[in-house]
Amino acid sequence: MTNKNNSVLYTGVTNDLKRRVYEHKNKLVEGFTKKYSTDKLVFYEIYNDINDAISREKQIKGGSRVKKIKLIEEMNNNWDDLFEQI
Repeated sequence: MTNKNNSVLYTGVTNDLKRRVYEHKNKLVEGFTKKYSTDKLVFYEIYNDINDAISREKQIKGGSRVKKIKLIEEMNNNWDDLFEQI
């Protein structure tokens, strides 16, 4: 997730992506995404196993900003909000 200027990046894991993005968009949950207005879904991956999802989340979080941007742009070169696609 990012903000309207694409200057903040947030990585998280959830068992219900549509619900979680809705919560971010509507500022329903206190924390990082509300504080920095990260309400635009620009990248996602789907896993059937929660342990795999958590492992991938940690891998992405541990990567550099450059690597995160590369991941986003491979899937979504224009940094469009992908919320309506999920």
